[in-house]
Amino acid sequence: MLIFLPGLICDATIYAPQTAAFADSHAVDSYGMASSLEEMARIALADADRLGAERFDLFGHSMGGRVALEVYRMAPERVRRLALVSTGIHPLKEGEPAKREALKQVGYDHGFEALVDQWLPPMVAEANRAKPELYDPMRAMSLAMGQDVFDAQINALVTRPEVDSVLASITCPTLVMTGELDAWAPPAQHEQIAASIANSQLVVVPGAGHMIQLEAPDAVNEAITRWLATPAT
Repeated sequence: MLIFLPGLICDATIYAPQTAAFADSHAVDSYGMASSLEEMARIALADADRLGAERFDLFGHSMGGRVALEVYRMAPERVRRLALVSTGIHPLKEGEPAKREALKQVGYDHGFEALVDQWLPPMVAEANRAKPELYDPMRAMSLAMGQDVFDAQINALVTRPEVDSVLASITCPTLVMTGELDAWAPPAQHEQIAASIANSQLVVVPGAGHMIQLEAPDAVNEAITRWLATPAT
C-alpha cells in the first residue's frame, strides 16, 4: 500500500494523477480540524489501519512531508519507504508566526477567497498559472477547505516539533523531491534534507513549482516508480 499525505489546504485531489497511476494507493483526504502535526499523523495511521495496511510506503507533500516525519517518529517499523516532497525540515524561522498570522488575517478582513488568491499563485510555476485546466481545480480545492481548516493547519505548522532526531533515525529508502521552480521549498532546501538522511535519493523536477504532483505528473510518477522499485528493509 502506498499512502499519500496532502499539504496545507489540500485534499486527495492533489494526488489524482498518482492514485490513478498506482492501483494499490490511497490519499488521505482530510485531517479534519487537526491542529497539530502529531494529530494529523495519528489520522494517517488510522487510515492505514482501516485499509489493513500493516506496512506501507509513505509519500508526504509540503505540510504532508512534516506529517510523514511524525508518522515515522510514531511507527518507524510500519514505514517501508518514505518520500519527502516539496517540504522542509527547518525549525520555526524568525518572523514566521507573524507572517502566517498576517495571511490568516487576510481571510478575516477580505474573505477566504482573497487569502487563497494571495497564497496559491506563488505555489505554482508562473507558466502553469495560466493553464486553467491545471490552476482552476487547485484553486477550487483550496477554497473548499475554508478558513477554519486553514487556521488549524497553520497552528500545526507554527507548533511543529523538532525533526533532527527523526532524520537521524531514518533507515528506509527515502525519495527527496521538489520542483526546479519551487520558490517555497526550493532545491537547495531539499539538498539539505537528502544530506540529512542516509538512504536517500534527490530528484529535482524541471519546470515544476510547489504543486508538483499536478504540475508535472508524469515526472513525479516516474520518480515514484523508481522509488517503489528500491528494495525495502
